Amino acid sequence: MDNNIEKRIQGLTDRLSYARDIFAGKHEDDISLLEEKLAAFVGRARRGELADPYNDVVALEELFSFVEKRLENAVTPMDKVRIVRHPQRICLRDILENVYDNFTEVGGQDEHSLDPGMLIARAIITRRRGKKTYTQSVMVIGQEKGHGAEFRNGGSVKPWGNAKAMHYMNVAETEGIPIHAYIFTPGSYPIEDYPGAAQQIARNIYGMAGLRVPIVAVISEGGSGGAEAIGLADKRLMLSHGYYSVISPEGAAAIEGRLKAGQRATPDLIEHCASNLKITAQDNLAFGYIDRIVQEPPLGARPYHFDFFRSLRQEVLRATDEVVLSHRKWPGFRGLAVARVRNEANLDELHTRWGLTAAAKKRMVEHRQQKFLRLSREAAVDKRPFMAKNMAALQDWLSKPWMHVKYDFFRKHQRKISTFMEEVGNEVELFKNRLLSPWRKMTRRLPGRQAENTAQELTALSTWTDDARRSRWNYLSPRYKIDRTLTCPNSESYGCLDLWGPDLFAEFAGVCSHCGHHFPMEPEWYVKNVFDVGSVYEFNSEIEAGNPLDFPGFAERIAEAQKKNNTKSGCMTFEARIDGIKMVVAMLMGTFRGGSVGAAEGYKFVEAAQRAQKKRYPFLAYVHGTAGIRIQEGTNGVIQMPRCTVAVRRYVESGGLYMVLYDTNSFAGPVASFLGCSPYQFAVRSSNIGFAGPGVIKETTGMDIPPKYHRSYHALSRGHIQGIWDRRQIRANLKQALLTIGGRNLYYR
Repeated sequence: MDNNIEKRIQGLTDRLSYARDIFAGKHEDDISLLEEKLAAFVGRARRGELADPYNDVVALEELFSFVEKRLENAVTPMDKVRIVRHPQRICLRDILENVYDNFTEVGGQDEHSLDPGMLIARAIITRRRGKKTYTQSVMVIGQEKGHGAEFRNGGSVKPWGNAKAMHYMNVAETEGIPIHAYIFTPGSYPIEDYPGAAQQIARNIYGMAGLRVPIVAVISEGGSGGAEAIGLADKRLMLSHGYYSVISPEGAAAIEGRLKAGQRATPDLIEHCASNLKITAQDNLAFGYIDRIVQEPPLGARPYHFDFFRSLRQEVLRATDEVVLSHRKWPGFRGLAVARVRNEANLDELHTRWGLTAAAKKRMVEHRQQKFLRLSREAAVDKRPFMAKNMAALQDWLSKPWMHVKYDFFRKHQRKISTFMEEVGNEVELFKNRLLSPWRKMTRRLPGRQAENTAQELTALSTWTDDARRSRWNYLSPRYKIDRTLTCPNSESYGCLDLWGPDLFAEFAGVCSHCGHHFPMEPEWYVKNVFDVGSVYEFNSEIEAGNPLDFPGFAERIAEAQKKNNTKSGCMTFEARIDGIKMVVAMLMGTFRGGSVGAAEGYKFVEAAQRAQKKRYPFLAYVHGTAGIRIQEGTNGVIQMPRCTVAVRRYVESGGLYMVLYDTNSFAGPVASFLGCSPYQFAVRSSNIGFAGPGVIKETTGMDIPPKYHRSYHALSRGHIQGIWDRRQIRANLKQALLTIGGRNLYYR
């Protein structure tokens, strides 16, 4: 048999196995038809019974194409998940070889790399204008799955792989070249070895929000935090058979089915969850979380689909050109140029210079940040009265000029005058000291004076204050009425005696008097006992958690949580004072569905950060507890990671003091984004901090993690947090942090 015929038969065999794999037992009639036709053709070819083998193989290939096009209309969301996971799916190296004209891999190669799951390449694109040829450089960054290469770890990137990506993004910024990010990941590898999965993803998102070069992201498989680590971009494209989700359908089915360890969800439940999570490119385009869909061949792109690579090249060029042209100086020419790029048939024949001026870069970063701040507002339920919302907007608009004059003009010049007067005062004081020095030396030697000075020095160094520890709390946990003894979880290790309920939850503030173990306390305990009495003013309480995906049965669960906790969402935002020091606080409440974050919580957090920025107050994120992103809201929840991080970055860069305090259990998306990016993070004793819980780590990696893997002391040792506080000392420690970290300016640098 001819070698060419054998190769084409092998190609058809691969297509048949591919179709069987992605449909997982469905459409057996069509797949059996292809199998029978292929087997008959192979049999005749080996027996030499084909009169015209080339025409026969072409006819068979056309039959395969016809059936694949028909099956394309029956592809479900879960089928798309199987498509992007399949070893025959295109990978990043295929894109580098077929989309770009040349490339050099940097940061390691294949398994000889810091993390083979993250591939970095310096690539070249050649374009023409008339007879003149131009070469343009780009930094290509993305997860590399390979075609079943085990050392790639399925595109699941370790913390140091994301750190490598961030390093080369900064290199691209230094060199002034665009970044093309390709997302092929089921999620990040959930380990807390330095720098820690959550901490590094937070650093990546925070860093990308301010990169001064165009960023274009292309999503094939976008698994939650792993996707966001390189996904905050000016333009986000998505392959038509890709998916972008808060969690895998299997993970969602395990949660929805309340499965125990070792149990597996049924295929129907997994299909049901994949559909309800709205994970497809069409869903995400409707939500506004991507900008454009790149159309793939029937049943998804594979390495031999060269027309697809040409199409992808055009889309990537178009997206990069649009980002650059839309921020050029002249608005009229800018609009014409963008329109021409969108309508141009072949962008290889239309060269656009990718360089930007400093002013254009500033506009680009501002546009990128504003774009993410606007996302997902419609997914939250905002029940604030119409007049109240408009009056608040009007008040903000009217107060902006006054705030600008007060802080940007008056305070700026006031600081200059104060600095000048301090320098003058220092010189006067120095002159006075020199002038009076002989007199002081003489009076110091007089009888009785020396003993008086010694006593004063001994007593003036310290002052007694009772503020550090309160003997009476403003709020007592309802559990203080438990008229029985409780056993500390550490009793076997430290020999703790049993604790009487009324003492433990009242005077002891939920802290074991023997080992210091912290029992969980209600959010109200912190609100009433940490801040000044009567100073707490809650705002935006009317913004409610909802069910934007109409996830079956979830509206009832939200209503139940709202009734149980007497609150509308898992985030409480308020203004408060500590010894007169004003601040804005966003509190994630672990009592409301585990403190999970969805569109409403993200909306309130962003509004709180913007309020703190407008009023020039310190901003505290108090994490009473968070289980991560609310999976039933799908990408409406995931998008809060970059969105809230952008709000935090804008606040910090404007001069704000942003602090985070963790309590109980703090995991997943929030820690890997807007919480983990703070330069000042602290934790209450007995808290657990990390990217994924022990069960998820066991399920995804097969590793049994050591005991107390997520305890706050481990987070402290690897630099995630900067200190550990006793619950009874939170008020005093917060005040001290505000006065020392904030310093003389306290609210703003």
